[in-house]
Amino acid sequence: MSDSRPPEWSYPVVALGGAVVLWAAFVSLLDVPPYLLPHPIEVARRLVGNPGLYLDAAVATTVKVFVGGAAGTLVGFLIGVAVGEIPPLWRAISPYLVVARVLPVVSLAPLLIIYFGVGFATGVGFVALMALFPMAISTAAGFRQTPDAALDLARSVDASRLRVLFAVRLPYAAPDVVAGLRQSVTLAVVGAVLAEWFVSDGGLGYLILLASERIRPDIMLASLSLVFVIGFTLYGAVGLLGARLRERVE
Repeated sequence: MSDSRPPEWSYPVVALGGAVVLWAAFVSLLDVPPYLLPHPIEVARRLVGNPGLYLDAAVATTVKVFVGGAAGTLVGFLIGVAVGEIPPLWRAISPYLVVARVLPVVSLAPLLIIYFGVGFATGVGFVALMALFPMAISTAAGFRQTPDAALDLARSVDASRLRVLFAVRLPYAAPDVVAGLRQSVTLAVVGAVLAEWFVSDGGLGYLILLASERIRPDIMLASLSLVFVIGFTLYGAVGLLGARLRERVE
């Protein structure tokens, strides 16, 4: 008997559609002035009316997300593997990783501006820092959860340390690695927007900042909708990657 349930992706799409309908109804029924909360149609008109502006800003933000996010997740993954594989390193570094994870990375923005100036490098560095710590912590935790029975079996056939790493530890750690990647890509999008507030070098974050100063909620919401699209797309892509990895492991 075939599964008649709707696909998983349909639930958030329906929820989003419902939220937009409620938003439109709220504005229309209560006659909310547009300078407080514009109608969703007005936000859509803003996007369609000047597509070049928003496309350029979205591309600038997306580039920061990809470059900084890739750098941060790669470094975080390597740190996580090292910390998870070497017990003394775990005992020495894991407390600092946890503390660094809860510290506000925003507080480091002035230092990055001092070191790299106001520009693209600062934005990328900020995004990388946002993405690094959740990836490192999740990867380290995943590599430490390999069952002893699986490790004993690998040692019984004289498997090399490198083979154990890729053939035994990595498959067991894959769910945690994917969970860390989901957190990292989400925080990378947030980091890109925050970085653009500080360095003011273009992008959706810069548009949001300008709109806030000029009290233009329509521009703010149009920019935020594109931020949402970027984040939702990346989150969904990581979810698909995780599903494929689970199929291969199983």
